[in-house]
Amino acid sequence: MNMNRALLTGETLLDRLRDPNAEMSFADKLGASIQVTILGVVIVLLALVLLYFAINIMERLLRVQKKPAGETKEEKPSKAVAAEPVEEENQAAADQQDNEELIAVITAAIAASMETSTHNIVVRNIVRTADTTPAWGKAGRVEQINQMYRV
Repeated sequence: MNMNRALLTGETLLDRLRDPNAEMSFADKLGASIQVTILGVVIVLLALVLLYFAINIMERLLRVQKKPAGETKEEKPSKAVAAEPVEEENQAAADQQDNEELIAVITAAIAASMETSTHNIVVRNIVRTADTTPAWGKAGRVEQINQMYRV
């Protein structure tokens, strides 16, 4: 009898599912549940598609355009050409001094960790390696170091 009333009033399964006092068969409840599930999935997919397009648009708007290496303008040499060798010599001297300081610091760190004198250690080669540690790993190390010194 409720089914006929529902059909006459144009009430849908979702409307009947909303009313806790409505009498529904198992098949009606299952059908309404499937409708709710499909509606939820469609809404989530639409939201994800909108987010995808929004992110792509923002990426295109905010992207810094780099010039290809072949298209750079070559500047004509000017009066500053005479100053370039002096700058290069100064830069080379600064780099040499930085390297010597770096070697001294590394030697001191190794000596401190081995609890020996720097005279017993000879640094022959320094090779930089790429840091492949993820951000969470670095944060964990910093947290552990901070906890060590909180004593």
